[in-house]
Amino acid sequence: MSRIFPKIFFVLSVFLLLYTFYKSEIVWKGTRIDYYTLYYLLGWILLVFSIFIFFINHKIKEYIFIIFLSFLSALYIFEFYVNSLEINLKSKIYKDRNEKIYDERETFEIYSDFKKNDESVVLTVAPNFHLTNNKLIALSGASNSKTIHCNENGYYSIYQSDRYGFNNPDSEWDEKEIEYLLVGDSYTHSACVNRPNDITSVLRTLSNKSALNLGYGGNGPLLQYAGLREYLSKNVKNVLWFYYEGNDLINLNNELESTILNKYLDNSNFSQDLKNKQKKIDDLCNIAIEKEFTTLENRNIYKKLDILKLSAVRTLLYNYVPDKYRPKQQSRPKAGEKFYEILRLAKNLTLKNNSKFYFVYLPEYSRYKSDYDNTDYHEVKKIVKQLQIPFIDIHAEVFEKEKNPLNLFPFKLKGHFNVNGYK
Repeated sequence: MSRIFPKIFFVLSVFLLLYTFYKSEIVWKGTRIDYYTLYYLLGWILLVFSIFIFFINHKIKEYIFIIFLSFLSALYIFEFYVNSLEINLKSKIYKDRNEKIYDERETFEIYSDFKKNDESVVLTVAPNFHLTNNKLIALSGASNSKTIHCNENGYYSIYQSDRYGFNNPDSEWDEKEIEYLLVGDSYTHSACVNRPNDITSVLRTLSNKSALNLGYGGNGPLLQYAGLREYLSKNVKNVLWFYYEGNDLINLNNELESTILNKYLDNSNFSQDLKNKQKKIDDLCNIAIEKEFTTLENRNIYKKLDILKLSAVRTLLYNYVPDKYRPKQQSRPKAGEKFYEILRLAKNLTLKNNSKFYFVYLPEYSRYKSDYDNTDYHEVKKIVKQLQIPFIDIHAEVFEKEKNPLNLFPFKLKGHFNVNGYK
């Protein structure tokens, strides 16, 4: 074995270098070179070492082989342990709190199980899925359908979508007066909690007023503005514009590539007439769900491959690397002219409708996990103030006042808000 060991080591080193090149230059197109530099360095060190062991004596090769095999075995044992630890911890906490079993099924599995008894069940389809469609961009999911959303709290959130595919009781659309209209992304969509714990239901309960939710996962500012243009009605009194600091500006960059979405910026009279095209939207969503189902199945395979890549071990090791030695993270886009323009248009549209406009700032998990750069926070706040829009700061008014803000996230881990967080 010690004779073929140098050859195996050489092949693995070359494979690591080629795979690193593929991820860095082809998948990420060189934009994350800082991150992959470490793997390039490791690959070259292993390659040089593999060449070196070709020329050492047989006995030393055996020792190196035994040490290498023992070290690799220990890493994989630890990888399996870390992977099982998180789900076991979640399961124990969930069972202690609720006397129920944590649902460990993947999304494609629960979807398959539901489809056996109900052919009409659907998955959520994020509007950004349709961005490359040059004919129609749906801003919601399938209508009047039992909709499987997500699981971060031990159970899958499931809701009955309304006539336009949003997460509302359908009767809300028939109210003579809508006190609150919410626009936003997955947090406004109330990812991973059920009614009446979603943000819109909580608002209805607290105010004893009607409220409609146009939020959907993956939305950025331009998709939110498009939603206002399509679904804002004359009976709305207040518009709540939810902004999530984690990825809204990143999503905006992608949305600005869409020809259709740009028409909302360039032409104040442009409309896709989505209220009257729900049948087409449902058809688009059903096609997307079939594609998504296949993707979810493949993703489950990829998750198993993550174990081979020692993903959990690498993440843990990365957390112990001093900040000054860490590769630079890809910088977020800045809140620039387009963001300002979208907010200005959204505010003007709302005022023209004789409604009031409010900006609601939502914080991300990493803000409370480590040192956080507030540059973007101050820049966004500055723009909102320039536009004289009331700024509701959920970070300052809610999370910062918590003894431990992580209690408002599922199991204190990264994710959307839990039931207490949405309150």
